[in-house]
Order: sequence, then C-alpha cells, then structure tokens
Amino acid sequence: MATEEQPKIKLYWLEQSRAQNILWLLEELKIPYELETFRRVNMLAPPELKKIHPLGKSPVISITPAGSSEPLVLAESGFITQYLSEHFSEGTTLMPKRWKDGQEGKVGGETEQWLRWQYLLHYVEGSLMSMLILAMVLGALKGSNIPFFIRPITSMVANQIFNHLVFPNAKAQLGFLEQQLTTSGGDYLCGPELTSADILISFGLIAAKDKFETFGTWESGGPKALFPKVFAYIERLETHPGYKKSVQKVKEIDSSLGIMFTPKM
Repeated sequence: MATEEQPKIKLYWLEQSRAQNILWLLEELKIPYELETFRRVNMLAPPELKKIHPLGKSPVISITPAGSSEPLVLAESGFITQYLSEHFSEGTTLMPKRWKDGQEGKVGGETEQWLRWQYLLHYVEGSLMSMLILAMVLGALKGSNIPFFIRPITSMVANQIFNHLVFPNAKAQLGFLEQQLTTSGGDYLCGPELTSADILISFGLIAAKDKFETFGTWESGGPKALFPKVFAYIERLETHPGYKKSVQKVKEIDSSLGIMFTPKM
C-alpha cells in the first residue's frame, strides 16, 4: 500500500518573535517541516522576509500540497495556528472536538472547549498582544536608546500612558486569564490537555512574565500573588517538553539566535 505523499511545510522563523509559537506547534503536530531562520536588523525584521510575504513579517509558513508546485503562503499567528490545527491535528488534543454529540451543524451546538479555543485564537492576537506590544513600545521610550536630554520627557509621557491605560488593561487581562484557568476544568485554558491556543499564547506570557511587576503599583504581593493560576500556567508552558524541544531546535541551528523578545518595559 503506497504511503500518501505529505505536503511540504516551511516555517520562516524570525528570532525573538512569535514564530516560536508556530515552531512549537509544528513539533507537537509531529509533521515534517523545513525551518529557515532570520536575524533581526536594528530590532526589525530583515528585508529578505518581504520576498516571502509583502508585509515582511514573521511568522510566515509556506505549504506546498502534494502534487503541486505552487506553495500556499500563510501569515499571521492566529490564522497559521488555526489552519495547521484544522488540517494536521487529527489524533491529537491540539484542537478540541467541535460539536456536541447529536448537535452537529446547529447554532449553539459547539462544545465549550471548542468555543474557548476558537475565541482564544482571536483574543491572543487582538487583545493580549496589543497590550503587551504597547507596553514594549512605551518601555523603549524610557530606555537608554533615547537621548538623555529628552528621556525625562519621554519617560513622563510613557509613565502616564502606563498608569492610565496599560496597567489597568494588564490587570484586566490577567484577571480574565485567571478566571479562564479556574473554570477550564484542567491545567490549560481549554481543559486538561494542551491545545494550540495554549501554544499561541505562550510567547507573549513567557516574554512578559517578569515584566508585569513593573507595569504599576500592585496590591500587596504583586501580580504573582494576585493571579497564582496564571503564573503557574506560564511556568507549565515554559517547562513543557514540546516548548523546550522547539527552543532546542533553534539552538541546534545557531545557538546565538534569540528566542524571547525581552525589551525593557
């Protein structure tokens, strides 16, 4: 019996980017793929990535179906995660079962786990990462790259935005995730098993885990005391064998490549 030819998958991986999420997902899916790495240039993606996708961002993957010579190029973390999950996750827990028994195709017939998963694919990139990226940019306004004679002014502006926008938003986001973990019925956001939504959220939370403390003046004990389930969850993600394997995959190519983006915030 002939073995069905597999599509050819290539991940264009940029250091210190959310491409690490996709690398972890590919490792969990246990499907063959090719990895091409890129370094940042002055903290930005290199121009070469524009040859892959017009926006020149990462992650980007190309999928060449069996029997075809034309690759399908996909960008945006959430879209890539959903596409890979829908096409390659059979036999895994990475995408929850969609329909309740006997409710197939009906409005409201979806399982709670699938609805959580679907929502999180949009939440991570739409709500959580937008807040973390704003924090990163504001942190840069207080950093050593700003000329010292205007740094007091940029720092004052950044602190005001942190206090009135970023900090309240961060508390709301962490509170929401704490509630989701409390009601999921397991150690992960959609239940007892790791899903691709957990992988998608991993980069932002791991990168920011030690930065949340600096976002503002927290109540006694700080964010780790206020949101213990969230920080235990981050630790669970960072120590997961699949995550560690994805990090090792990069290090085997070039140990000097950076995994996490950790600017001052």
